[in-house]
Amino acid sequence: MTNETSVVTPERFSSGMDAFPQWMESIENRQKEFQRHYDEYEPKAEDIEAVRAYVESHGVKALVLAVDWCPDVWRGLPVIAKISEATGMEMRIFERDAHKDIMAEFLNQGEFESVPTIVFYDRDHRYLGHWIERAKLANEEMAPLRDMLTGKERGTPEFDEAREAYLARTWELADGWRHAQVAEFRELFASALS
Repeated sequence: MTNETSVVTPERFSSGMDAFPQWMESIENRQKEFQRHYDEYEPKAEDIEAVRAYVESHGVKALVLAVDWCPDVWRGLPVIAKISEATGMEMRIFERDAHKDIMAEFLNQGEFESVPTIVFYDRDHRYLGHWIERAKLANEEMAPLRDMLTGKERGTPEFDEAREAYLARTWELADGWRHAQVAEFRELFASALS
């Protein structure tokens, strides 16, 4: 993907929602989950300092593709929102299904519309890289959790009970996943801007 062929022009980027409260007002579902993740996440001081340095030196900004029904978005969008607020990073949020042309540029493994997808640019709108769905740590720790749902038929009380236990466990692990997400952002910036 190059800037010359991207549908994300500077003007298009600027058309996105520019704040977490605007996103919250636009969605129809799951406000409680988004707000809980937002309220519970406290960025580390060293992460704020490191990201702020990239924002100040290179004008790092973020485009976020999101939907309101996805647990990865409930967790991941509040993280980038808080980082943006604390560092002065410009952030624009786009509802994925209303912006399929943007999503098409950043498919997971070339085929999946995974969200959140967070695309980073510098002040001159040069593409730096993108981050998809969840941190590697979350993928590793989720694998055994999925076993809780194995063999249970959707729509049954057994499945519903297992799903509740699964979601409760993801809440317990969420803080580590949020911090791992920001660590991956920092790795992306260091690689793209070194």
